[in-house]
Amino acid sequence: MNLLKISRKYHRYLMLFLGVQFVIWTVSGAYMVIFDIDYIHGDTLVHNHQTKIAPDDVHYSLTQLIQTYPKAEQLELGMLIDKPVYRFKQGDEQHMLDAGTGAMLSPLPKAYAQAIAQHEYTGTGNIALIELITDNPPFELSGRHLPAWRVNFNDFGSPSLYISALTGKVVTKRHEFWRTFDLMFSLHVMDYEEEDPSNWLLFWFVCFALLACLFGLILTYYRIFKDDAVKPTAQGSSGQNEGVSS
Repeated sequence: MNLLKISRKYHRYLMLFLGVQFVIWTVSGAYMVIFDIDYIHGDTLVHNHQTKIAPDDVHYSLTQLIQTYPKAEQLELGMLIDKPVYRFKQGDEQHMLDAGTGAMLSPLPKAYAQAIAQHEYTGTGNIALIELITDNPPFELSGRHLPAWRVNFNDFGSPSLYISALTGKVVTKRHEFWRTFDLMFSLHVMDYEEEDPSNWLLFWFVCFALLACLFGLILTYYRIFKDDAVKPTAQGSSGQNEGVSS
């Protein structure tokens, strides 16, 4: 069996095997390229507030905080809507204090989560659901952010804001286009659980795809530069068919 027949045979079989995945690669790749990545990340769902901290509103001093929580680490002074707050870590736990009174604010109650979501959200939709997630987070929320409030809006794309119950920060923004993007990425890298591009299934498919391309190049070479070698084969097959018909 010559190289032409080998290439024709195995190129056909490989493309039958790889064809569906080629279509999936094309569709998923096109989706990930067409949509702006900042939109997919949900950056347009929240305001970029630049509220400055008024020193006169900070009545609870850093010295008082250290005296009360001597093991406080990663301490920062920030804003929670219109209120200055201290955020810090003590051991493995996150805490948030009112910088005006020193009152502990974490974990945040539902009403506060609702106020933060309405303050941060850029859309015009209303809140459809608020729920506290303490374990078994959905695939779109990392477990390191628990506990967190999930706030769903009845707006275009079904957006959701995830607000940390300990820091009051928006830790994740999601909508249906991100969820579709996540599905497309898993299909593209052929890892349907961890979405890791370094997997053996993708490796072997790429190897077979390169082999199919090699056979295709050989067929192209024969078609363009060795056309005479292809025609006799085609004519021979035609003659055999006529002989059988007669």
